[in-house]
Amino acid sequence: MENKTDVAAAKFLGKRVSGSESYDPSLLVRVPREENRAQYGISNDKLPFVGYDIWHAYEFSCMTENGLPVTRLMKMKYSCNNEYLVESKSLKLYLNSFNMTRFGASISECLDKCKMLIEKDLSDVLKTSVEINFLNNSCERVEIFKDFKNIVDFVDLNNLKIEKFKEAPELLEVENKNEIISHYMTFDSLRSNCRVTHQPDFGDAFIYYKSSKHIKEDSLVKYLSSFRSEFHFHEECCEMIYKRLSDLLDKGDELMVTVLYTRRGGIDICPSRRSENCTFADVNELGDIKKFARNGIKQ
Repeated sequence: MENKTDVAAAKFLGKRVSGSESYDPSLLVRVPREENRAQYGISNDKLPFVGYDIWHAYEFSCMTENGLPVTRLMKMKYSCNNEYLVESKSLKLYLNSFNMTRFGASISECLDKCKMLIEKDLSDVLKTSVEINFLNNSCERVEIFKDFKNIVDFVDLNNLKIEKFKEAPELLEVENKNEIISHYMTFDSLRSNCRVTHQPDFGDAFIYYKSSKHIKEDSLVKYLSSFRSEFHFHEECCEMIYKRLSDLLDKGDELMVTVLYTRRGGIDICPSRRSENCTFADVNELGDIKKFARNGIKQ
């Protein structure tokens, strides 16, 4: 029996859809977060984290009233504490409906009108506040993850054996240390698959935690590798990783998990989750992430 999440997500996925040649907010589809969260003991009413879902649409385009094409990288950000996420193909079709639609006498007026419409439409559909910005080459770049080290460099690869490729939290191992230590780790070979189309998605995982417990690096590599045949949305994978690690650490330990997925279909999704006491970065700063190697674009 299909659940409500998969039914909602499958409205356009895997189907030939022409979209619309004119602005059409009815194309947007929302997907409830609750069903997947319930599998891992995450309650919408009492989330164990705060954070954002950050999207980048590289192919946003519209026109001014005199027919001048305007193209920008569009950044979208909304909090993870709402009930819904937006389904990616519906968002692509919705944004494509701007392509042949004319807005404003100037480029700035055109973009201002598009920003206003997109923020309103997505906020109405997702029942939360959605922030939209259009980015260009003059945007400030920030290096949020410059201190993170590739976890594979701390593992004896000659003795590493990875055999599980469905999410396997039992692979994770911890040991107690006599002091509280901050850990900054990245894994650049995360792969998961869309739960509807089964198409692969690749990304870099960034994990920060501050604890007297130490998550063994080889066990973490095995665990993150176990997502390779997992079928979930990007946001769900990020939350699963956060929850599994949080369950191993002590109450009050700091934890942050951010996953920067590469773009597919002209759109990337970069979810970030952190404990409320996390001092690594302000939640709003994490909301400004943009994958540019390890650099970010802040706007």
